This record gives sequence, structure tokens and C-alpha cells, in this order.
Amino acid sequence: QVKLVESGGGLVQPGGSLRLSCAASITIFHDNVMGWYRQAPGKERELVATISSAGYTNYAASVRGRFTIARDNAKNTVFLQMNSLKPEDTAVYYCNYRDHLTFWGQGTQVTVSS
Repeated sequence: QVKLVESGGGLVQPGGSLRLSCAASITIFHDNVMGWYRQAPGKERELVATISSAGYTNYAASVRGRFTIARDNAKNTVFLQMNSLKPEDTAVYYCNYRDHLTFWGQGTQVTVSS
């Protein structure tokens, strides 16, 4: 099993920034895709961004150009830099690890409000 621990969530004003971190319990160097998903009140969980072990990234249209996903394989950590935050970004953000199975972190709350 893979343990994923998110951190960095909190309350931020519209237009502000947050940096989320996801620490994995195993090496993430090879053969996986890691990502961030979010679930807002009353909505289904949705993909935010993914990054493969080869470094390929994918973003939801709603966050493209504002959010950046990155890996630090030496630290077994994935980051989500969230800029120009909007109220509609408010959600619980979950870290995800996929190889032949999928694993989820416990989530971290991001609230964008004045």
C-alpha cells in the first residue's frame, strides 16, 4: 500500500496562492502517474492535474495556466502550485498515485473566499 499525505491547504483570498504538497511513503521515481483531484460541495470529484514519472503533465481546462504540478522524486513528493485562486477552486484536494492500482490521500481543504 502507498501512503499519501497532503498538506498546504487553508483559507486564501481570491487572487491569492497556495502550494499543496503530497508526500508519498515509497519512491515515486518509476512507472506511475501522480495527480491532484478535487471535490467541491455538491459536485463530483474531478481531475485537477497529473504528472507521470516521465514528466508529462495534464491539466483540467479550469486550472490550466493557473496551477502547476511538479514532482520532486528525490523527496517522494508532488506539489500543486495554485495561483490566481478563484472561489470556484474551493474544494477538498486529494493526492492520487496510480500504477496498476490507485491510492488516495486523506485530502486537504482549500477555501477561496474574501
